[in-house]
Amino acid sequence: MTSSDEIATLSFEDALKALEDVVRRLESGEAPLDASIDLYTRGDKLRAHCQARLDAAQARIEAVVADRDGQATGTRPFDETGA
Repeated sequence: MTSSDEIATLSFEDALKALEDVVRRLESGEAPLDASIDLYTRGDKLRAHCQARLDAAQARIEAVVADRDGQATGTRPFDETGA
């Protein structure tokens, strides 16, 4: 399994913990340059995964309700059908 495949299977919480670990290791300055580059790359993939999970959750939670002029008038649950 590649790093990207492994990241794709992580829950938001697990990915966030892994990202925090990457940041901690990078901030310590103890990793050699090549390892730091690899850590940064993994961290960027973890960040993107977390953002995608947050975006998906936000879309499921609410959708903007617009009037016929396209102006936002409020929100409704994402799964609720509009009338």
